Amino acid sequence: MVRLSLLIVAGVAMAEPCSQGTAACVEPLPMGGGRSVMMYRSHPLRKGHAKARRALIVIHGAGRNADDYFPSGMAGAYLTGALEETVVVAPRFAGTGSRNCDDKLAPGEIGFSCIGDDWRGGGPGVGVASVTTFDVMDELIRRFADKKRYPRLTHVVLMGHSAGGQFLSRYAAASKLDPAGVSVRYVISNPSSYLYLDETRPGPTQGCSGFNDWKYGMENRTGYAAVIADEFMRANLVRRDVVYLLGGYDTTPQFGFDSTCGAMAQGPNRLQRGTDYFAYITTKFGAKHRLVPVPNCGHNGRCMLVANEAREVLFP
Repeated sequence: MVRLSLLIVAGVAMAEPCSQGTAACVEPLPMGGGRSVMMYRSHPLRKGHAKARRALIVIHGAGRNADDYFPSGMAGAYLTGALEETVVVAPRFAGTGSRNCDDKLAPGEIGFSCIGDDWRGGGPGVGVASVTTFDVMDELIRRFADKKRYPRLTHVVLMGHSAGGQFLSRYAAASKLDPAGVSVRYVISNPSSYLYLDETRPGPTQGCSGFNDWKYGMENRTGYAAVIADEFMRANLVRRDVVYLLGGYDTTPQFGFDSTCGAMAQGPNRLQRGTDYFAYITTKFGAKHRLVPVPNCGHNGRCMLVANEAREVLFP
């Protein structure tokens, strides 16, 4: 990381990418009505990037620490030799309205709930019902599909770790967006739970009445996904380019591990849940998804962004 720091310091005058989780690298993404969601980004989104071939969008975990995930994504790009042709973005889904979920908001910034109809499942902004977290992701992808801003860009890679992986498991099924000229990859890493498409589970469900409710399953959906047909969501998820990036040491109930009955029906730990879900989605539904083990990582977002196995997936 010393070399990366030197590169950044030396390159300020040469318009090198912004790389730190600081206010200098933050830009609001307008969502209408004078409201916005903050983005850590390597290059100004409003200007575009004529040389970029890919965008990496990194989605934070339950701690909403986009300022940590952003430099980790930049480190992955640097180690891959992909900095010059990659735009790295880390959205901040700021929390508001509940205990341990009350971030300081910038003027006009939208805050999202961390409970109930929350940001992980495409929930709406608090007091801004017209904007969900899935809408934000749609808007960001639309930006990268704009050939006036990004004439060479052909790949958008979404990487979500932990709660960010939960977000992507649901967004991959629900998103109605299919941008022309851009391929979108969904990299789901070490989530505590997945979106199951029917009542099948690897573990027991007796005595757990809500095991198939959104966001564990398809019933009683809320937010962005509430108005989308079941069959559309099933077909949508199955056809996507999805990669499950699983840490080999992510086997302990730590770091916000979901131990509710709906989650425990999916397996005893994150690694087993991911392995079982991959078998389910590929065997029962015929999905051509991929599972990529990362043997030397546990539940650590930085490790999952810079490991050799991960970088082969994140920077096509």
